[in-house]
Amino acid sequence: QVQLVESGGGLVQAGGSLRLSCVASGPTFSNYYMGWFRQAPGKEREFVASMKHSGGLPRYADSVKGRFTISRDNAKNTGYLQLNSLKPEDTAVYYCAATVYWGTQVLRMPDQYDHWGQGTQVTVSS
Repeated sequence: QVQLVESGGGLVQAGGSLRLSCVASGPTFSNYYMGWFRQAPGKEREFVASMKHSGGLPRYADSVKGRFTISRDNAKNTGYLQLNSLKPEDTAVYYCAATVYWGTQVLRMPDQYDHWGQGTQVTVSS
């Protein structure tokens, strides 16, 4: 089964940018629907963005729309999340997730995904 490893997190000032990467190993990454979630201390894991296995149908949480961009390079078995105009409330552990799904529904719930990375910390200072 696919294994996911995130990287790219760090400490950044408000207004700054980061690019998160999610490298997949194992079965063909292009078969997997991909999502990004985040979890702040004391809060539930929340949907951030997702994308179809083919790279289409990018969708975002309202709180990040216009600031974050999801993308993927299936040839490199890698997914990305570009974070721009960061705010202190974006501080969280960010996780990538994947599941085999070729439909048209947008998968926004954590339990719709079968595979998870270990997470990468993003901290935004004010």
